[in-house]
Amino acid sequence: MLLTITYEGEHTQALGFLLHKNPDRAQQFALSYGKAYVFYPEVSDERTTAALLLDIDPIDLARGKLGGSEGGLFDYVNDRPYASTSFMSNAISRVFGTAMKGRCDKKQALADTPLPLTATLTSLRTGDDKELAAQLFEPLGYTVKTETTLLDSRFPEWGESPYIDLTISGTVKLSELLNHLYVLIPVFDMQKHYYIAPDEIQKLLDHGGYVADTGEEAETSPQSKGWLASHPYKEKIARRYFKNKQSYARKAIDILMSELPEEQSEEDTSEAAEEAQEKRVPLNTQRMEAVKNAVLASGASSVIDLGCGECRLTSLLLSEPQIQRITACDVSVSVLEKAAKRLRLDDMNPFKRRKLTLMQASLTYRDKRFEGFDCACVIEVIEHIEPTRLTAFERILFAFAAPKTVILTTPNREYNENYANMKRNGLRHDDHRFEWTREEFRTWTAHICEQFGYTCVLSGIGDNDPAFGTPTQMGVFTRNG
Repeated sequence: MLLTITYEGEHTQALGFLLHKNPDRAQQFALSYGKAYVFYPEVSDERTTAALLLDIDPIDLARGKLGGSEGGLFDYVNDRPYASTSFMSNAISRVFGTAMKGRCDKKQALADTPLPLTATLTSLRTGDDKELAAQLFEPLGYTVKTETTLLDSRFPEWGESPYIDLTISGTVKLSELLNHLYVLIPVFDMQKHYYIAPDEIQKLLDHGGYVADTGEEAETSPQSKGWLASHPYKEKIARRYFKNKQSYARKAIDILMSELPEEQSEEDTSEAAEEAQEKRVPLNTQRMEAVKNAVLASGASSVIDLGCGECRLTSLLLSEPQIQRITACDVSVSVLEKAAKRLRLDDMNPFKRRKLTLMQASLTYRDKRFEGFDCACVIEVIEHIEPTRLTAFERILFAFAAPKTVILTTPNREYNENYANMKRNGLRHDDHRFEWTREEFRTWTAHICEQFGYTCVLSGIGDNDPAFGTPTQMGVFTRNG
């Protein structure tokens, strides 16, 4: 993985002083996960570029479990050595730590001056969130350029790679640029390579420039609390930064938004709001029961749970004698490994174990393993797919897999009016790409039926509001003929 920082202007060789790294010689740094190299591919009075290159040994990663999960395939097959991740953030702090603090005894005035700087990062993982780079860096004043490539030029139908090369340009202090990169690189990847402790919250706040009020005379505007507190996507940043520790994310958000006590994080208005609304039986429980009943009513004996998450539906179906075969599929290997633990796969009853297959796959690429099932369940998944990828998803599910029955649920956007603390026109979860009204969902199901030869029965799950309907809408598709 590679980071370059370019300074264009006058006497740009001073970049070496600011970074505390001599342009005349390459330097090597030993890290616990590999080696870091600093060198200058170009040096002149008008343009100087510094490069930070990480060389990570994938075998050492697997042996040391750095960036992996607790055992399993992910330790050996992953993108850790190649994609810009928290390893790069850690290297920035280790190699350029003094520059991050804005200290430079020989050129302190220059360190305190905004400079025309350009940074380029290779292989940042964005998945389907094509707007992420712009959302993160443009509010900080950068011009953002991204480049993507096809997964394989020989097979253009496979689509674009989920990785980008990112270039940001702006007039900023070098210390600001380094801190922006330190915080935001893990926001792309959403996976730290080390154990996350509570002090990570303070680390995020410190690098986000947050300074708490210390008295009655302290400023209380968002700008006085640093760039992260004033960032319009600070909630998204915190949630993705602490992807697997959402309690830490909530604490960080509470601090960052302390000057706006009435505002509530989007996550608190999703599952928490749903469950508060469904006081007797949580909405997710109602949803799973409704889907299970629909599966059984279809007469299916084989089921594929697409986008299975923690396998709550799969767990319910495993206990049903009618179900003889079930495959749980998710795009995330780490999620599947957590699901295996939740299901206690190693200690599972042998009869149930023979029924079950866990499988990693993407719903936007054709996979022959999706075929041959009586029923496919797609529960609270479609809203996570980019609208530009929906056509591919439709063909993969209804044309190629073509099960006899498809059961699909998705939020009803109209019902969001019942969540008092949700932002107007907001979505229930930060990762939702859209949410359909009842009419929009009805229109989409009609399109599916006409295009692929299905009939569909629509219903709702959860409390029925006279004006806004139910929080979840469900479509049960049955193939004609």
